[in-house]
Amino acid sequence: MTTDMPNDPTPVSSGVPPAKSARSLKPWVFGSFALAGISAVLSALALLFAAGILPPLRDGTDFQLDLRSYLLANPEVIIESVNGMEARRQAAAENELTAIITQRHDEIFNDPGSPVGANPNGDVTLVEFFDYNCPYCRRAMPILDSLEREDKGLRLVFKEYPILGPGSVFAARAALASQKQAKYLAFHKAMMAYQGRITETSSLEVAAEVGIDVEQLKTDMQDPAIDAIIRRNLALAQALRIAGTPSFVAGKEIVRGLTDSGAMKRLIASARGS
Repeated sequence: MTTDMPNDPTPVSSGVPPAKSARSLKPWVFGSFALAGISAVLSALALLFAAGILPPLRDGTDFQLDLRSYLLANPEVIIESVNGMEARRQAAAENELTAIITQRHDEIFNDPGSPVGANPNGDVTLVEFFDYNCPYCRRAMPILDSLEREDKGLRLVFKEYPILGPGSVFAARAALASQKQAKYLAFHKAMMAYQGRITETSSLEVAAEVGIDVEQLKTDMQDPAIDAIIRRNLALAQALRIAGTPSFVAGKEIVRGLTDSGAMKRLIASARGS
């Protein structure tokens, strides 16, 4: 049985590390923003001079020299411009994602092909995009288990998002096929607890350990609906700008990367209140 899916995109990430509250810009990224900021400053200053808001240029003086002197005396203008541009860019991106989440709400939260956790009728839904070979996804599993035990209104939805190679693709297909034997959650948790690389062999070993009929599983994995579910997940992740695992969606927010229980509770509370 082949482990490759039709039109399977090239893996784009090896997992997303723990989420951070601040992001540092690489020098070349900052440089590009700085150039854009300088351009914006130049345009703005030209308008200010033309409008008479700034003192008029002296006769015979060079605009560029005066402008250079101004910027050297006021370097914070460039930083403020760059920061303002970045803030506007982030706000625009967040607004765009909010619109996408709204437009594709049912696909994200209510896709009948996506397995759900122990509380299928909860009042708030938390969606996880994950890969069985992602170490951060494995570390997220006990956090999700604890949240589900504590919050009986929490509904978990699992999006198989196999981006870490053929073994991950095979595992995702096996997990989805295990639903036909009502063994998804047992298989999912055993896979997340597995110590080692997830491959075709290890996936089938875990399946047997949790009481799955392996031969029937292999047959069920050939159902075209299995690959269709994974293709939908891949396309949805791309639309949501999700490039790594784990990633979580609740309400109208997306959290990329592993985070702690407290942050997850705040995300869930925000979704419940929206």
